[in-house]
Amino acid sequence: MSDHHLHIVSFDVPAPPSYGGVIDVYYKVKALAELGVKVHLHCFQYGRARAKELERFCASVDYYPRRTGKLQLLNALPYVVVSRRSEALMERLLKDEHPILFEGLHCCYHLGDPRLHGRKRLVRAHNVEHDYYGALAKAATSTFRRTYFINEAHKLQRFETVLAEADRVLAISPKDDAYFGSHFHNVTHVPAFHASEKVDVPDGLGDFAFYHGALGVAENDQAAQYLVRNVFKDLPVKLVIAGSDASNDLKRMVAKAPNVELRENIDTEEIHRLVRTAQVNVLPTFQATGIKLKLLLCLFTGRHVVCNTPMVEGTGLAELCNVHDDVEGMRTSILACMGKPANGQALEVRASVLEERFSNRRNAARIVKILG
Repeated sequence: MSDHHLHIVSFDVPAPPSYGGVIDVYYKVKALAELGVKVHLHCFQYGRARAKELERFCASVDYYPRRTGKLQLLNALPYVVVSRRSEALMERLLKDEHPILFEGLHCCYHLGDPRLHGRKRLVRAHNVEHDYYGALAKAATSTFRRTYFINEAHKLQRFETVLAEADRVLAISPKDDAYFGSHFHNVTHVPAFHASEKVDVPDGLGDFAFYHGALGVAENDQAAQYLVRNVFKDLPVKLVIAGSDASNDLKRMVAKAPNVELRENIDTEEIHRLVRTAQVNVLPTFQATGIKLKLLLCLFTGRHVVCNTPMVEGTGLAELCNVHDDVEGMRTSILACMGKPANGQALEVRASVLEERFSNRRNAARIVKILG
């Protein structure tokens, strides 16, 4: 496979792999490199530093500033797309004939460029983006953000037709595969890439429940507040919430809850340690889009997962979790899990499902086969 070269255009710098989308990019790049693919990585940069570690497994790494600013909001194209256009990127892509993988609809400004006609072009679909932005609009608390998300959802739905230009769309979940497959003829399901190759769950019992996420994202803030206000209110179980950019509302709630602790701005390694040492990873969401990468992390390395239907809808992973959509059901399940080791047949089933479907190496090999 050593003669394979592949350009990957990423919406953000994928290291450290500390939030949903970049986790998939980072471990995909790593798995492809381990198969001998020479990856030429192109990163749009805004807020994240250049990452030296990417040079360990990429043949080249280039960075491009994201063209942000309110004037971009007036463009007919989605803001997340038009802000990721770069003639410098195009100049580099045109220096050879290697295939190109665009990470998400966000990166598809240049997908239909006539200068790339005849090149093999793949798109990783991380979400049905207009559904995702529609859900963000519902969770938004400010009028400006709600209006922005609604407008962006409409623009993304119109722009989605550009995917017909791709040789292959790589859908991240069975549900998304069904959606894109009903609109385009060139769709393949390639499961999410992630940090674990083997299910490795600690023995014994933990003494707390854990929720983590980028708390500055409205859906995660909503989920964390739901846990503090409803699920853990007067529950004799400690809840640790970890993530960055917690809202003032969440901080005020936690300050009044004696059994809840907020840990902000901790690194990825510490998040992984807390996932492993918790007795229960509690993962509600109110947005059934794509697949939540934190769900995979918790199933591969954590003891028990208690979640609601939107977290597992369309993923095929419901059987591996304790799924409840009502507060009382979730509270009862958490209490039951607190005294129960994660072992036996249930863990064997989890290992067989996850290690078969979510093997990074096997799924990277599927991409190499598509490249031809």
